[in-house]
Amino acid sequence: MTAFIYLASQSPRRRELLAQIGVRCELLLPSDDEDAEALEAAHAGEAPAAYVRRVTRLKVDAAVLRLDRLGLRPAPILCADTTVALGRTILGKPADVKEARSMLTALAGRTHRVLTAVAVQCGARRFEALRASRVTFDALTARQIASYAATGEALGKAGGYAIQGVAARHVSRISGSYSGIVGLPLFETTCLLRAAGLKI
Repeated sequence: MTAFIYLASQSPRRRELLAQIGVRCELLLPSDDEDAEALEAAHAGEAPAAYVRRVTRLKVDAAVLRLDRLGLRPAPILCADTTVALGRTILGKPADVKEARSMLTALAGRTHRVLTAVAVQCGARRFEALRASRVTFDALTARQIASYAATGEALGKAGGYAIQGVAARHVSRISGSYSGIVGLPLFETTCLLRAAGLKI
């Protein structure tokens, strides 16, 4: 099987990461009548690892139905979801600059987890993985936080920052998978795609 898959994600970073390991993908995105954002709502008291796994599974379920509805040629479908966790608190995507500043204030000078769940659906089979990494931010002043939030980079990013962007200058340490922090752990993703039959 050639390295071709459907990517059910709007993240340009995930497309770039798949290209990095030689995987061709076509986007399989939600239509206007699908409420994709609703899939990412956290349940009260839900643990971050359980949350990111559940959301990824829901995304795969929706993508499988989408593929069937559109009558597209069969190929593996990849979905992923990334969340930032400070203890048991899930930090999703900030709604605005004010919320981004609040998240960055909470993360400053502390270590948090970045969890990315990946799932590959190949016919009736599903392959899943979860990668947790740790990120430590340097102590940040209110001015540094406001300056970063004002770049707009924080919006649409779990935890209110993008490690592959300007925020990297404030990260003093990472432990785990850099690509997983960006949004797609490449080692785990490669293992899943090989299990699904792709030659990578």
